[in-house]
Amino acid sequence: MDKKNKNIADDQHKDWRILYGLILSLVWLLLGALYISNNIGWGAFASLPIGEMGTSLEGAFAPLAFLWLVIGLFIQQSVLAENNRELRDNNIQSEKQTMAIAATEMNARQETFFKIADNTRRQLGGISGLLLQSSKGPQGDNTYSESEFMEMWHLFATGDFEIFSRNFLVLAGKGVDLQPLFYGTQIRCTHTDNFIMNFDRLLRLAKECDTNGIISDAQLHSAHGLLSSRMRELHPRIKFKRYEVTRSSSYLEQIIKNTQEQVMQQKQEE
Repeated sequence: MDKKNKNIADDQHKDWRILYGLILSLVWLLLGALYISNNIGWGAFASLPIGEMGTSLEGAFAPLAFLWLVIGLFIQQSVLAENNRELRDNNIQSEKQTMAIAATEMNARQETFFKIADNTRRQLGGISGLLLQSSKGPQGDNTYSESEFMEMWHLFATGDFEIFSRNFLVLAGKGVDLQPLFYGTQIRCTHTDNFIMNFDRLLRLAKECDTNGIISDAQLHSAHGLLSSRMRELHPRIKFKRYEVTRSSSYLEQIIKNTQEQVMQQKQEE
């Protein structure tokens, strides 16, 4: 509505310029006619040679030509300014549409990721369950009884996909050496490598739809993420790089730096 009113006001300004020019032109023509009538006479003016008449008319209409040239320039400037405003508004609108499309696309990618992540977390939970059962169940050193494993599998079936990963972390907290649990047999090596591979693929998908690191950090600080980190650290053949997580100290330092820059910019503007 404001833009429409503004355009109407501009049109009114243009009309006033034209009306002003018409009034001045009419007054000038009337003055010229009076001058000819009172000082020269229409008969004498009509009998002037063509050259002298042309010179007279040229001198008479030169101010009008200059007047309309100036009015035309002002009108042209107004039209150009209006076009620039429309282009600027169109650019702003295009940027908003582009941002909206990008946000919609990012939301769609994130929704797809969460669906994939849920299935992957279930898969990782199954792998960690088989790995824990192989090392600490009745087939292993019998740290957990068959009934305890049945209870854990029941929790897994009801949606607690990190129950086995948490138990591995509990064992690590008690000082248990996890390397033989991960790599003590060929079957355990296979389970562990599959766990690392699937979690890394999940993390890669998270980074592709994560603009500020929140989703990636959430995966890395989950039980599956912490267990995958331990598996990578203890791998007997491959020296993995550490997962990159957002450090709270670096994050806070960046906030302090941005705040200081804003304060300095405000002082410079003042």
